[in-house]
Amino acid sequence: MLWGSNARETHPIFFHHLLQGVRKGAKLYVIDPRRTTSAQWADAWLGLDVGTDISLANAMGREIIAAGLAHKRFIEHATSGFEEYKKHVEKYTLERAERETGVPAEAIRQTAHAYAKAERAELCWTLGITEHHNAVDNVVALINLALLTGHIGRYASGVNPLRGQNNVQGGGDMGAIPDRFPGFQHVENDEIRAKFEAAYGRKIDPQKGLHLSGMFEAMEHGELTCLYVLGENPVDSEADRNRAKRLMGGLEFMVVQDLFYTETAALADVVLPAAAGWCETEGTVTSSERRVQRVRVAVPPPPGVRDDIEIVYDLARRMGHEWGPPKAECIWDEVRSLSPMHGGMSYKRLEEMGGIQWPCYDESHPGEIFLHGRLWADPLIGPRAPFSCVEQEPPADRLDKDYPIRLTTGRRLDSYNTNVQSGKFSSPLRREETLDISPEDGTKYNVREGEKVRVSSRRGSVIAPVRFDPGLRPGLAFLTGHFHDQVATNDLTIDAVDPKSGTSEFKATAIRIEKHSAN
Repeated sequence: MLWGSNARETHPIFFHHLLQGVRKGAKLYVIDPRRTTSAQWADAWLGLDVGTDISLANAMGREIIAAGLAHKRFIEHATSGFEEYKKHVEKYTLERAERETGVPAEAIRQTAHAYAKAERAELCWTLGITEHHNAVDNVVALINLALLTGHIGRYASGVNPLRGQNNVQGGGDMGAIPDRFPGFQHVENDEIRAKFEAAYGRKIDPQKGLHLSGMFEAMEHGELTCLYVLGENPVDSEADRNRAKRLMGGLEFMVVQDLFYTETAALADVVLPAAAGWCETEGTVTSSERRVQRVRVAVPPPPGVRDDIEIVYDLARRMGHEWGPPKAECIWDEVRSLSPMHGGMSYKRLEEMGGIQWPCYDESHPGEIFLHGRLWADPLIGPRAPFSCVEQEPPADRLDKDYPIRLTTGRRLDSYNTNVQSGKFSSPLRREETLDISPEDGTKYNVREGEKVRVSSRRGSVIAPVRFDPGLRPGLAFLTGHFHDQVATNDLTIDAVDPKSGTSEFKATAIRIEKHSAN
């Protein structure tokens, strides 16, 4: 089940593996507002209205329970909060879900039964679930379905938030999260913090830090005045592009360390050219399946370009701290000494085994194939997995007579995010940015394919040529964030933030379309 994921275009290598399963008889269900190129391979496509995922998930959960398809043994053995969840979803009938999501009740029922009855089932999601003002609630609504059916922690059954870029998983593992140390250890835990303080030889703030949205709030209030940006282009990637540019341009000092000269780098006081992590540096990378693998230098960096860790070590030295030689293996051994889940992953073992999946606690441990396999152990190992009661909430940017069209955003196969990485090479698939709408909306608004229109939201407007996409239903439009030099999509999107994760609601903007007088 692909939920809010156009994996054919956003995770093409993964999708090739998925298609091998389909060709061997696996059933594919795609839940997405658009009939994407992924949905074209599906046994069933559930084209829900943007932002109604919780209603759909809760209705599926209710149907699974009502039909007697819940995995009672697993629920009793490994979960908590089931009775509360059962009571909570009772009001999410198939009929209510059809009204709220636009998906026929029978399609919801069939999908729920297929998922619950499957011997093995994977539930995968991406930004279609997480780029909302209630992102965390969306995710736990899907996790509820996996707990309800026992599709978790065993061979070919699990939940899989597909990672959007190489080593995103590794970044989180290494502590690139405001409340965690490496190994997902809590900053606010006194005992854990003391361990890191002893290793680092200094006191560490006991309070968690700011996530990205929190940083911009702090800039707004003058509480954050200096910024160090590594490998990120927030000027073009933030949901409110104009606000991001204004706030970052008003900082007292900003340094950008990057492989490319980005729009963010153009605002910086200092730019530090950094090497390409995938071919010009030594280190490790962690895949979506938690597999840590070695990365080796394939080519030397160009003159004047340095490895990220060399730059960071040199900065530390100039601030009066001598960390020794900037060797990737030494850093990794420090990680292993502080993060129990990486303890057994020496470079030697990583090379001999072709990578190891964490957790791997010591050098006799093979690594865990299934992250949540403990839930099937008898007796149960560790805490129970909790059900979560979450309510359907509409998108923050409401539709009305002035803004009657729902804009959602995403990627194309040939390009990536703000196009800094992918825009430097040509592709026979690449075309100019367009506002994709349904043919029916083309007729309704009296616009031709290729005609330029003014697209306006409550925050700004852009000019874009129209393209008809039969995979879009009337009332739904689509733009990417790849080509801000052509169409500044993030001038339209809303900076409504999920308070739990800090994620902005890129997927649900209210817009209108008007004739552009320059045509």
